[in-house]
Amino acid sequence: MLEVRGIAKSFGGQAVLRGVDLALERERTLAILGRSGCGKTTLLKILAGLLPPDAGEIRLGGQDITRQPPERRSVLYLYQEPLLFPHLDVAENVAFGLRLRRHPRRSRLPRLPRLLEAEVARAVAAMLDELELAPEGRKMPHQLSGGQRQRAAFGRALIVNPALLLLDEPFSSLDGETRATMQQLFQRVAAARSITAVFVTHSLKEAILMGDALAHLEGGSLRAYASKDEFLRDPASGVQDEVRFWAALGDGHRHS
Repeated sequence: MLEVRGIAKSFGGQAVLRGVDLALERERTLAILGRSGCGKTTLLKILAGLLPPDAGEIRLGGQDITRQPPERRSVLYLYQEPLLFPHLDVAENVAFGLRLRRHPRRSRLPRLPRLLEAEVARAVAAMLDELELAPEGRKMPHQLSGGQRQRAAFGRALIVNPALLLLDEPFSSLDGETRATMQQLFQRVAAARSITAVFVTHSLKEAILMGDALAHLEGGSLRAYASKDEFLRDPASGVQDEVRFWAALGDGHRHS
């Protein structure tokens, strides 16, 4: 589904990405773990077409999209903060992508079959129900909680069935309970809608929870793992350090 070969990017002579390679199968989520500033966001922006790579190639569904503008890629990028239109209610925010694709002069994205207003309404209602937002459909973004705003952003992205969804630490600003709820909701919706996604995070636990496949980005180089067991065994992943930390903490409590 997604093939990335030799992607490199520098800023001011400082290498941020050094020949990144990755492959992702259809209907799977690749979780990329990395510390803040390691190049995760730069990689996502290159995949989305928001930044040009200095070198390398990106193929999506067998098609070379390396030099395609963002509006020609069937790729959607979700930021850390849900960027909703403040003047539109939740239902209209979710419907925005469908309405845009009905007017080819306003977008270069592949045009959807002509939709009647009733069909748009049905699609939006189904999405709101799936994301547990049906009671909030007529609320404005400022009336929503952080988790609800992120759900609405998901709905706007998913309703147009993108080939690839890019998630840039989408739950990092949420409290622990809401974050766990959103993780479970994303997994459920991703499975139901056969979503292919790249999910970046600095949280080891979140990477393990969210990823069908795992990779670690450090020093501009990305290592992809053949299995979760390989990831768990690799000292560079940080898993063993985490285990030792909690083991030491437990020993300290037992001896206090």
